[in-house]
Amino acid sequence: MESFSHVMVGSNDIGESKRFYDAVMAVLGYPEGVMDAKGRCLYLGEEGVLGITRPIDGQPAPHGNGMTIGFRVATPELVDAWHAAGLAGGGSSCEARPGVRVSGERRLYLAYLRDPAGNKLCATHFLSATG
Repeated sequence: MESFSHVMVGSNDIGESKRFYDAVMAVLGYPEGVMDAKGRCLYLGEEGVLGITRPIDGQPAPHGNGMTIGFRVATPELVDAWHAAGLAGGGSSCEARPGVRVSGERRLYLAYLRDPAGNKLCATHFLSATG
């Protein structure tokens, strides 16, 4: 199965967004974002890239209504650390508090944040059926 190559998120303030994403991405094991020649901030992973950019059409960058970027996380404790880092990095909590959610047969430990530009992010740990 093929996978995504990259996700780009719009921002009106790259510096503010970089501070937030440096914090949450560090919890997930990524180095600090790098700025490219076009002024974009990139988080380079082995299987893909997360980028923060000003819109190329010069218009404001509204958040993606209905959009969520999800990160698979190894433990519930790491989900909590990710959430705390995001709040400390200038993000805001949204949805319910971090915790267990049930979706059909699946049990998930989730936390949601909005980045400084209003984009919604989620950290997810997949729990076993019994735990």
